[in-house]
Amino acid sequence: MQSSSSPQSSSPASPGALSRRTMLAGAAALAGASATAPAAAEAAASRASGHRARAVVFRDVRPFGAARARDLVVVDGRVSDRPAPHGAKVVDGGGRIALPSLVDAHIHPDKTTWGGSWVSRRPASAIADYVAQDVELFRSQRRPVAERAYGLMSHAVSRGTRGMRAHADVAPAYGLAGVEGVAAARERLRHALDVQIVAFPQHGVIRTPGTAALLEKAAREGLIDMIGGIDPIGFDNALDDQLDVVFGIADRHGVGVDIHLHDRGEKGMKAMRGIVERTRALSLAGKVTVSHVFCLPGLTDRELGSIAADLGDQDIALTTVAPSDSLVLPIARLREHGVRVGLGSDGVRDSWSPFGNADMMHRAHILGWVTDVRLDDELRDCYDVAAHGGADVMGLAHADFTAGAPADFVLVRGECLPQVVVDMPRRDMVVHGGVVVARDGEFLA
Repeated sequence: MQSSSSPQSSSPASPGALSRRTMLAGAAALAGASATAPAAAEAAASRASGHRARAVVFRDVRPFGAARARDLVVVDGRVSDRPAPHGAKVVDGGGRIALPSLVDAHIHPDKTTWGGSWVSRRPASAIADYVAQDVELFRSQRRPVAERAYGLMSHAVSRGTRGMRAHADVAPAYGLAGVEGVAAARERLRHALDVQIVAFPQHGVIRTPGTAALLEKAAREGLIDMIGGIDPIGFDNALDDQLDVVFGIADRHGVGVDIHLHDRGEKGMKAMRGIVERTRALSLAGKVTVSHVFCLPGLTDRELGSIAADLGDQDIALTTVAPSDSLVLPIARLREHGVRVGLGSDGVRDSWSPFGNADMMHRAHILGWVTDVRLDDELRDCYDVAAHGGADVMGLAHADFTAGAPADFVLVRGECLPQVVVDMPRRDMVVHGGVVVARDGEFLA
């Protein structure tokens, strides 16, 4: 489910028109200990265990576009503030800017046709039409989900993505093929990409019999990290029934929740209140995410402050794909209440839309475009949401170049970070855990 990847086409469609844009128009604390662990302590532990430290020096780089270049020392996949060990491997950064790798907090790699033949799409007038075309496309593809998902996910790595939350359709039409295919791609990319998998009931939890049993099976067999949901009122027409199923599975199997919520107005707010109530009742604080959340941007400041306070209290995270100026989440206001907000690329070249590229730097650019930012600090904030915001949603340590931080970064040619967000230069080098996993825009298998 994705907005256009082109800023120029991200404005809302005409009234009454139904398109993907109009339709779709724990975390930080868990990371803290590992992110701030002194590099010296890690090195000592390695020596005590007889492990030979894997050390790399990235020479002549400019973290965050600093005026002066320096050497970045990495030991066993983490940034070190100690001198480089003897015999460390040296990688020349050539004065490039070093930026934290990005996190795609919401993407659908199982649906993609990336790397395959062009698919011509037919008109659609309701979600049910899109869902039917999903099934047709799935059945027409000669390449299995695992191959298509791997192609897209490895491409995302080449563009600087270090982590992603991948939604995979679960319905009787597919069984668990989407989940299993994405899981297979995740295994192939485990050295280069951190992935969380959501079992997403695109066809509805209640309106499509058999879906709830498949969601339960996926969780019981340990195939997924999170259970999804979709518009409990607007699409499933069963608010309590859907939320009871989704939260019940999460509670029984110790997985998280990530619900697509496109409903606007009171429908959306009623669903939000139901989500907050169940999160509180089941003590699932820090394990629940709501995606898209189109009911929030239209609220008054007072109304937004009230629901944001509830979200912050229960540590419920949100994600946006920045589909338009009227539907992008009010990120700064939400963060005032401690709400974790991540950015995602959504669907990529699937039956819903021909657009999308899984490039999170481009998505940061789109976020700036649709929110009409101008100032350097505003452009930096767009990158921050795409990097650290997504990390917070996924519970990943910030890749911020401090001692002990994961050595996940990209090297690009440029003047400064704001200029990089605007110009989106080629990712000359992508590093994950101190290992170069892509060069010159190409993934290194």
